[in-house]
Amino acid sequence: MNTLRIATRQSALALWQAEHVAARLRAVHPQLHVELVPMTTRGDQILDRPLASIGGKGLFLKELEVALQQGRADIAVHSLKDVPMTLEPGFAIAAVLERADAADAFVSSRYDELAQLPRRARVGTSSLRRQAQLRALRPDLQVLDLRGNVNTRLARLDAGEYDAIVLACAGLERLGLASRIRARLCAPQWLCAVGQGAIAIECRTDDATAAAWVAPLDDATTRRCTDAERAMSLALHGSCNVPIAAYALDTEAGLSLWGLVGDAASGRLLRAQASASPQAAQALGQRVAQLLREQGADALLGGHAEGTAQD
Repeated sequence: MNTLRIATRQSALALWQAEHVAARLRAVHPQLHVELVPMTTRGDQILDRPLASIGGKGLFLKELEVALQQGRADIAVHSLKDVPMTLEPGFAIAAVLERADAADAFVSSRYDELAQLPRRARVGTSSLRRQAQLRALRPDLQVLDLRGNVNTRLARLDAGEYDAIVLACAGLERLGLASRIRARLCAPQWLCAVGQGAIAIECRTDDATAAAWVAPLDDATTRRCTDAERAMSLALHGSCNVPIAAYALDTEAGLSLWGLVGDAASGRLLRAQASASPQAAQALGQRVAQLLREQGADALLGGHAEGTAQD
């Protein structure tokens, strides 16, 4: 029997995503035996410091990529927003599944929307992207760090440490927690992380067999949209130390991309939008990056090394 092993983080959300990929693979390839190889990454272990200070989102990939290199797993499943814009040599994104809700979720036990929060209300998020947009909309709020898995963050909200927190809608929905969403923060007014809501499958570039198994799961529309978003971030040399956001939409009229670069401390935001044909996703991302640069994005991006989109 053919066997495909999936490297995955051990969080509830990561395991849901890996099981989802496994189910999709079994449906497409009934003869394929799929098993999970759960593991803990350094990004999961270090919870007392912001990701930006310990190396960024790539920390969630390294152990999984080592498992691929050592032959302990054949593919790795990630949230695409956690995947660096440039992968390590020898690795490739073999498939991007159809995107779920890309919006952020406003979550609160007492308030229905961001505008209802009183002055000095405490809002939890460690995402620089979310911090910048919160401060732009509500400079009066106390924006406080909040890390941990989804259930940990919700527990801290429920314990009264925060008046509200911001999470990804897709993560809450996948864990059966959609009822916690009080309001959706969505494009074009509020922009998500690059690739948010999409699941990516990574494999070694020299493993044609694994790539062939997962190829049917690649969603062309999601791939075009996220390629545009990732091309924008790559062109800006975006790092986990800089708030960068992007959202692309593929419609009959063409591919549209909204991009944002911000400053988490001041709430200053630079925005740009452009459209192109669906076949020009990479060029569209580069165009929006250039429009942001023309507004002064380099001043906000200066001194930061290339890395991943943060969240």
